[in-house]
Amino acid sequence: MRKLREVLRLRYELKLGYQQIGRSCAIGVGTVHKYLKRAEAAGVTWPLPEDWDEARVDAVVFPRRGLSIAEHTRDQQMESWLRAHVHAFEYFGGIPALAVPDNTKTGVTKAHRYDPDLNPTYYNFALHCGFGIVPARPYKPRDKAIVENAVQVAQRWIVAALRHHKFFLLEDLNQAIRELLTKLNHRPFRKREGSRATVFESVDKPALKTLPIEPFDLSEWSRARVNIDYHITFDANLYSVPYNLVHELVEIRSTPTTVEILHKGTRVASHLRSRGRGQAVTNDEHRPKSHRAHLEWTPSRMVHWAQTIGPHTARLFERIMSDKPHPEMGYRGCLGIIRLTAKYSAQRVEAAAESALVTGACRYKSVESILRNSLDQAPHTSPAPPAVTPPHDNIRGPEYFE
Repeated sequence: MRKLREVLRLRYELKLGYQQIGRSCAIGVGTVHKYLKRAEAAGVTWPLPEDWDEARVDAVVFPRRGLSIAEHTRDQQMESWLRAHVHAFEYFGGIPALAVPDNTKTGVTKAHRYDPDLNPTYYNFALHCGFGIVPARPYKPRDKAIVENAVQVAQRWIVAALRHHKFFLLEDLNQAIRELLTKLNHRPFRKREGSRATVFESVDKPALKTLPIEPFDLSEWSRARVNIDYHITFDANLYSVPYNLVHELVEIRSTPTTVEILHKGTRVASHLRSRGRGQAVTNDEHRPKSHRAHLEWTPSRMVHWAQTIGPHTARLFERIMSDKPHPEMGYRGCLGIIRLTAKYSAQRVEAAAESALVTGACRYKSVESILRNSLDQAPHTSPAPPAVTPPHDNIRGPEYFE
């Protein structure tokens, strides 16, 4: 328990200094200064009312206010981060003046004690809603002490209560959390009247700003350069743009459902957002005419064409196309190997394909390097046979474990 009554008595009745009060109460000078500042801000003077005990003084000078909010999200990406803010503001019924986030990448791009760099999307969200962002200083948990305490309370009253329950839908889990949250916020204080909900209604809610009329556009902006295959890489997937934009710098506007690509302010492509990894999302209209003709080709046609060179080349083509998320992504490499027969003989290309299969280097560049360095003409070294363990009385064979 804080020694607030004694600090106030020593200061205002005995007129002692901060250091004398600190030695008498066995607390630091900075703590004495904080107690007196908080008491002055709360309008607490000496002498205190007769019915005010230490708990009552502590409740007035350090009010336990703040409505707790908890929600489970699928991940910690920007979409979940902003939606959690929206749900919290809707639960509060308004917008606070300031938010003190931790230094997560979705909130702070680069943490700094004096001049942190805010995430642009999060900054635009704050401008839309009308609140300021003051990130906690790195390695300064006291800057967000209220949140740290709220996490502890949520673990005790929500996580512990649901630890034996199983949920198969995120919505069901959040519904159970919201029910426990309501009980927690309306749970009466033990040493003072009211609850978190009543304190929030009387103190915090009147200071909140109104919710914005228009919802925030949950879109993220980034940049990328168009690859030679007229695709850009975004979120571990490939999205096509018109082929005449190869090597151009484009802007990407992504939402939870779509990916829009703009060049110099003009939208040039729009795709449904893929939630996989390594997938290619291609619009046929973005292909050049020569590549559109490739759509009529099938993997079996490519393999049949390779068989005219040799069986190893056919196996190499099958390997190249099977290693790609889509067989069409391996067509260009296969065509490049076929064109090598114009510079090298079919026998050498077949030998190079065999070498590529043996070494596992199943790419056009590997085959071309083998031919350029005449490695196809070198004899193939067969792998060394596995070492045989000599018989010994101390070595047990597999039959021992049967």
